Amino acid sequence: MEQPQVEKKEKKPKKDFVIPPKKPKLSKAERRALQEAQRAAKGQKSDGSNTKKNPKNDSGKDQKAAEKSSSSSNDAKSKSDVTKVKEETKNDTLTFFSHLPPFKDYRLKKGFIGINLNDSTTSASIHASQTGSPTTVSSDSFHPAVLDLGLQYAEGSIRGSNKRCKAMLQTFKIVIQDYTIPSDTRDYRQDLENRVLKPAFTYWTTKCRHHSVTMGNAFTFLKLAVANLNRDLALQEAKSILCEGIDAYMHERIDFADKAICKFATSKISNGDVILTYGKNDLIRMILHQAIQEEKKDFRVIVVDSRPLLEGKDMIKDLIDAGIECTYILINSVSYVMKEVTKVFLGGSALMSDGSILGRVGTASIAMMAMSLKVPVLVCCETYKISSRVQLESITGNELGDPEGLTDPSTSLKKWKEENPENLRLLNLLYDLTPNEFVSGIVTEMGILPPTSVAVLLREMNPENSVFKGEAIY
Repeated sequence: MEQPQVEKKEKKPKKDFVIPPKKPKLSKAERRALQEAQRAAKGQKSDGSNTKKNPKNDSGKDQKAAEKSSSSSNDAKSKSDVTKVKEETKNDTLTFFSHLPPFKDYRLKKGFIGINLNDSTTSASIHASQTGSPTTVSSDSFHPAVLDLGLQYAEGSIRGSNKRCKAMLQTFKIVIQDYTIPSDTRDYRQDLENRVLKPAFTYWTTKCRHHSVTMGNAFTFLKLAVANLNRDLALQEAKSILCEGIDAYMHERIDFADKAICKFATSKISNGDVILTYGKNDLIRMILHQAIQEEKKDFRVIVVDSRPLLEGKDMIKDLIDAGIECTYILINSVSYVMKEVTKVFLGGSALMSDGSILGRVGTASIAMMAMSLKVPVLVCCETYKISSRVQLESITGNELGDPEGLTDPSTSLKKWKEENPENLRLLNLLYDLTPNEFVSGIVTEMGILPPTSVAVLLREMNPENSVFKGEAIY
C-alpha cells in the first residue's frame, strides 16, 4: 500500500525579520584600500577622544548598534564604501606597491636641509654642506659622521651593496672610537648598542634610504661582536677589539672574497669568448681586468645598460681604458646580440636562501633570455650577501627609486605632474628577482656552486654559530 504523502509546512519568515541584500564583491585591491580607510577613520576617532574607554563595553555597544541598523542604511553604506574604494584605486595606480617604503627625496623633504633633520630623532643643526655655516651639534644628536653618511645615501652618491656596507662600517669605526661612557650607565655594551649603533642604523634606513642585505648582515655581525665583549673589559681595549673586528670583516668577507671570486671566474673565460654583462659592477670589472691583464686572454665584452642610471657608461669606459674590446647596447637590444654571446656574467645585490638572485632591475630579463638560448649564466657574489629570506617575486621586497629619474627634459614627460596628475604615475623599481632556474652557477669565494647550495652556505656561515674573538673573526 502506498503511504500517504505528508505535506511539509514551509516556515514563514517573521514579520520583523528583514533579509539584508548581498554585498557586492570587491577585488583584492579594493578590499585593501577599504581596510586602510577604516583603519584611518578608527585612528582619527581614537585621537579625538581624550578619555579612556573600556574596549569590552565599546565592542558591546558597537555590536548592539550594528544589530539595530536597518538593511537600507547598510546597503547605502556599502555602496558608498565601494565607490570610495574605486575612486581611490583609480587615482592611485601604485596601490600594488603601497607596502614598499616610498622614495625619500632629501631635496623636497621638509626639515631635511643639508644634513640637518629637524624632528624628534635629533636636534642636530649642520648646514656646512650647503650654506657654509658653522657646525653645531647638541649632546643628544647623532655623530656628525652618521649624518654625513646619511646625506650621501639619500642623494645617491654612494651606490652598490659593497660600497654602502663599507661606508657604514667605516662610519661605525669612527663612532666607536669617539664613544664615551655616560655617568649613569652600568653596562657600556648595552649603551653602545641601544643608544649609539641602533639609532644610527635606524636613521639611515628610515630617513635616508632603505638598507641593503649586506648592511643588515654586517650590522648583525657588529651587534654580535658588541654583545660578546667581556663586561669587565676596559673601554679602550673594547674599542680596539671592535675596530679590529670591523677591519677583519671588510678584509675577509669583501676584499679577500673578491680576489677569490676573480680566480674562480677567470678560469671560465676562454680565448675568443663573447662575454655579456649588465650595468656597472665592481666585482665583474675586477674579473675582466684580471683576465685581460694577468692571464692575457683574448675576449670581447658586451655591456648592456638601461635607464635611468645608465651606469654602464662608466663600466665600458673603464674596460676600454684596460684594452678590452667592447660593445655598448641598451637592454631593449639584448635579443639581437644574445645569439653571439658565449657566457653571461652578472652581479647580485643579495642571494636568497632558495638560490634566487636579487639584482639590479633588468637582471632577470637578461638571465631569462640567455637561458632560452642555452647560454650559461654565472652570477658573481660574495657569501656575506646571503639572506635567510625566501622571495618568490620582485614585488614583496623591493625598493622604489626617484620617479623623476624616468623623465627626460627633452621629452613630453618633463612636466608630467602638472599636466597629468591623475592619469599618470611613474614607477621606478630598483631591483628584480632572478629565479634560480635561470642561473647556471653562483661564483663565490667558496667556489662555483649551484643555486641549490645557497641554503648550505647560509647554515655553515651563520655568524651566531661562531664565537666572537678579537684575534680571529671569520
